[in-house]
Amino acid sequence: MNSFTLQNGTLHAENVSLNNIANDYGTPCYVYSKAALVNAYTQFCAGLKHTDHLVCFAVKSNPNLAILNLFASLGAGFDIVSGGELARVLAAGGSADKIVFSGVGKTADEMQAALTANIFCFNVESASELVRLNDVAASMGKKAPVSLRVNPNVDAKTHPYISTGLKNNKFGVAFEEAFALYQQASAMPNIAVHGIDCHIGSQITEVTPFIDALDRVLGLVDELEAAGVAIAHIDVGGGIGICYADETPPAFHTYSEAILAKIGKRKVKLVFEPGRALVGNAGILLTKVEYIKETESKNFAIVDAAMNDLMRPALYDAYHEILAVEPTNNNNTKTYEIVGPVCESGDFLGHDRNLSLKQGDLLAIMSAGAYGMSMASNYNTRPRAAEVMVNDNQTRLIRARENIADLFAGEKILD
Repeated sequence: MNSFTLQNGTLHAENVSLNNIANDYGTPCYVYSKAALVNAYTQFCAGLKHTDHLVCFAVKSNPNLAILNLFASLGAGFDIVSGGELARVLAAGGSADKIVFSGVGKTADEMQAALTANIFCFNVESASELVRLNDVAASMGKKAPVSLRVNPNVDAKTHPYISTGLKNNKFGVAFEEAFALYQQASAMPNIAVHGIDCHIGSQITEVTPFIDALDRVLGLVDELEAAGVAIAHIDVGGGIGICYADETPPAFHTYSEAILAKIGKRKVKLVFEPGRALVGNAGILLTKVEYIKETESKNFAIVDAAMNDLMRPALYDAYHEILAVEPTNNNNTKTYEIVGPVCESGDFLGHDRNLSLKQGDLLAIMSAGAYGMSMASNYNTRPRAAEVMVNDNQTRLIRARENIADLFAGEKILD
């Protein structure tokens, strides 16, 4: 569903002009379409109607409370990777019994908070984590529900920074060690083995890697059950990609059909952890051209958004389509580097974009709903952007722009 369309020559979010949003809320500004969020979640779940399942939104992709609350109202669970994300989900009205806690470095305090909340499951990623979780649960008189995140050593064919299923990645338990660790977990007095988890990476645009990983996981499940270790749920992770440029990721129904065909008649609950797939194309970053700088070698459009607002281009050399909010039909286009004001040569949002631009123009950086605001920082003492939700012809501020004074309010000058 494309909720960002041209209407009367101006780019709109649903039925609100991005010009109006810039006037009302300023720039840079993240803008989300409620309809796109609801549609993505509904379409993801559509192929799972007749299957016992839990769809856990990956909070790290976009942790705004309004977005979490919207997904909670639709019945979603949540995949978290920190105690802070746990607190966010609970504050947003999410159900603790629909939370899976992933991540390689859970602290004892985070474990205690999750056990107190009675979450659905911990995705354990190492033998030492398992020992700590058993000790923390024992100190509280509880049993911790766990699945082991098994690393199947499957190439997700994605960017190396977001590939997580190879044996040289920091994530998960080595496939060859998983059986023994499950036996160890089963013998621990304060651990309850509930399931098995596998997540091989992000922005995956083929079904094959998912199925290859699931093949290995199911083989392990059979071995475990033969040894008396029951597996009640299989968490197949997330990772479905979106279209940033010309990618052709699998449709949700194609993905779910392939997973269900592989699961067959097994009586297990299926858990999914989509993030980018639900929010990536539901948001844009709205920015204004501050200066046009033409040099002998390159033309620069210097905008008021920067790498601190959208890290993905600088971090991954990631591509985001960049559109003029009021595109012109003249032939006065030039090739521009779209750059921000941050004092780094790597501060760019797009290379070699053919646009007709002048100072003061608005640009929409597309497909910015995932890992945009969630990765934003205050580098160069820059306040983070405002966030706005659009619902048909209405807008709501869902995060106020930060004030500069707030950025150093907690700091002290020494006497």
